[in-house]
Amino acid sequence: MGSIVSIIVSAALAVLAGTAIVVALRPIRAARRAEQLARIQRDFHRQREQLEAKFIDRAAASGKPRGLTWTNVDFDDDVIYVRDRRDRSLKALVAIEVSFEAVEGGGMEEVEAVSNVRAATAEFLYDGTRWCTAGRVYFNLAPSATVKYLSADMELVAEEHATTRS
Repeated sequence: MGSIVSIIVSAALAVLAGTAIVVALRPIRAARRAEQLARIQRDFHRQREQLEAKFIDRAAASGKPRGLTWTNVDFDDDVIYVRDRRDRSLKALVAIEVSFEAVEGGGMEEVEAVSNVRAATAEFLYDGTRWCTAGRVYFNLAPSATVKYLSADMELVAEEHATTRS
């Protein structure tokens, strides 16, 4: 009887010790994740000019919107970082304004709205080692609206405003 009690007490103490270790390590893991996110954000800003150029090339080559050629893209300074809920990958969303012109023979030459500047969101992906882009665009959505619209697929990680960035 005494050995059963000592086994139960030992098991309870082991569980308690394990729980205490997990609780104690939680802030360390959180600090490590915050440090990693800060490094990834710095990498994004270091590569941003090249990423924007690649984005324009890939988005323009997509053929979307049909019958239009990309003529100009203006990128906002603010960045929203999100995590894909399925594969846990990190993404950066940046507001853009896009100008188009009609492709000759593309059926859009007579449409007055072609010359209107379009608001959209550009998506950039972190592949675990570096930032890249597939030229994915969310037309008619600001980055915050994109996160809200796609909340089943992505979760907000951080917002970075140009005025608060050092």
